This record gives sequence, structure tokens and C-alpha cells, in this order.
Amino acid sequence: MIDVSKKVIRAVEVLSTVIRGKKDVLEVVFEAFLAEGHVLIEDVPGLGKTTLALGFAKVLGLSAGRIQCTSDLMPADITGVSVFNPAERKFEFREGPVFNNVVLVDEINRAMPKTQSALLEAMEERQVTVDGKTRRLPVPFFVIATQNPFEQAGTFSLPESQLDRFAVKTAMGYPDVNFERELLLEKSAREVISEISPVLTSDDVANAIETVKGVYLSEKVADYILAIAWKTRKSEVFRYGLSVRGVLTLARVAKARAFLKGRDYVVPEDVIEVISYVAPHRLVLAYRYEDADKKEVVKSLVEEVEPPA
Repeated sequence: MIDVSKKVIRAVEVLSTVIRGKKDVLEVVFEAFLAEGHVLIEDVPGLGKTTLALGFAKVLGLSAGRIQCTSDLMPADITGVSVFNPAERKFEFREGPVFNNVVLVDEINRAMPKTQSALLEAMEERQVTVDGKTRRLPVPFFVIATQNPFEQAGTFSLPESQLDRFAVKTAMGYPDVNFERELLLEKSAREVISEISPVLTSDDVANAIETVKGVYLSEKVADYILAIAWKTRKSEVFRYGLSVRGVLTLARVAKARAFLKGRDYVVPEDVIEVISYVAPHRLVLAYRYEDADKKEVVKSLVEEVEPPA
């Protein structure tokens, strides 16, 4: 475990040379990937979300695809379409951008609900069904979706069922002023990405994902996770608490956090550190608490649960 863990940590460090001052965000993305989940990044345009996705694929030696969502985007634009080949006198399937290891879905909330739903099967089942035929997606398969929290005209909010498909939700935020100054004086991030060599092989990536699955989760830590989940379910602040999928995802992401820390077991601190971006987007506020900050509420609920010794 130590060798593959060091390689993943090295990949984070290499990507940190491109995405300056955002190592904490990069770790979140890597943890979601290692937990076989997906990431939703909600932030204003121009903060490096696309660069992050391209750099992530490059440093892991994975293929990358990009989907720019618009109101007229159709499901076939994502999954692919069958085209008639007159020379062969038969239909041939042309794969869409979803047939890549890393798929950037830019401004996902600008796509119509019908198109958004085309991603559900891909994200959950790692497959798509086109013309009645099921086609497997590449392994690994990882979605990095973005949405703009402002300019809501012409957008379609993601339903709770789709939000629950994202292992984590995070934000990039503005860079530190010193890092931003360096960006002005140095090469563009896209140029730097083109010079990056993969840090991991495909076998390393597969090994890392399998190793994370084997990270030990004790009964005490499992009970701790469940106690937090039931706190959210019983809280009057939320209409809906953490789902079963949310509980399972919290455990997997906590395992990934332990892995990045070089441990083969989960401690309560891992759960505490990851819950702020695993849980809030899955929770629905009660009507009279609609102005509450879900992250702060979750933080206060976690503080009420005694962690195991």
C-alpha cells in the first residue's frame, strides 16, 4: 500500500504545480476518484475548473473528454449515436465524449433535465444504453461536473436524486494573490499541463482503487458514521437526512482520505474531515430553515456525536 500511496501523493504534488494554492481541492478530487465517485464543482467561471480536469487526466495517464452543456444539448451528444455507413451498408456506433476515463461536464445545470438524466446511468452503472444496446464505459470512469452558482436564467437545477450521485461537492475559490501574481508572470497552465508526464500507470490506478476498498473500517468508526447520519435524519433543520448511498459514500471517501494519509485504516478524524463536502449537498433543508448554512449545521451536528476512542 505504501508504494502506490506514495505515487498518488506524488500525482497530487505534481498537479499542485499547475493548480497553485489549491492542494486541499485537489485532494478532495483524488479522494472522490479513489472512492469510485464523481465530483461536482460549484463556482464562478474562470477559476481553473477545466484546467483541473485536464491536468487530473494527464497526471494519471487517462483519456479525457469534455461536454459543454447548453439548453439544446441532446442525450445523443453525450452517449453517442448510430450512423449509417453506405459502404458497409450497416449502422456503426460513434462513441460520444462520455466514452473517456475522465469526463468534464461543464455547466451541467444548463442542460435540459432529459439530457442530465442521460448521465445518471453512466455515473451510477458505468454504462450507457443506446438503441436498446448496453455499452460499457471505460474503467476507470470519473465525472467532474461544474455549475455556476449565479446567472440562473436558462438553467435547470439538478434534482436531489442526481446530486446524490456526486460523491463530493466542492469549490475552487480564488487563488492566493501571490499565486495569482505568479500566473501572470509564468507560462499558462494549459502549456504546463502539456508538459506533464503521467505519474501513475493504468495498473497503478487500478491498484490504488482496489487498495482503497481494502482500507480497514472498524465497527466503532462504522457506528460513528451511522450516529452522524441519524443525527441528520432526526434534525428538525432537514426535511431529508443523509441517504444510505450518502452513508456508504462517506465511508468510501473516508477510506480514500486515510489512504492519502498513508494509513490502511480509518480514524474518526478522516470522517470529520471529509463530511463537509460529502454530506451537505445531499441534505434538504426544512422550509423554515431555508436560509441556514448546511455546512455549518452539519458541523454542529457532528460536534454533538462523541467520536470513538
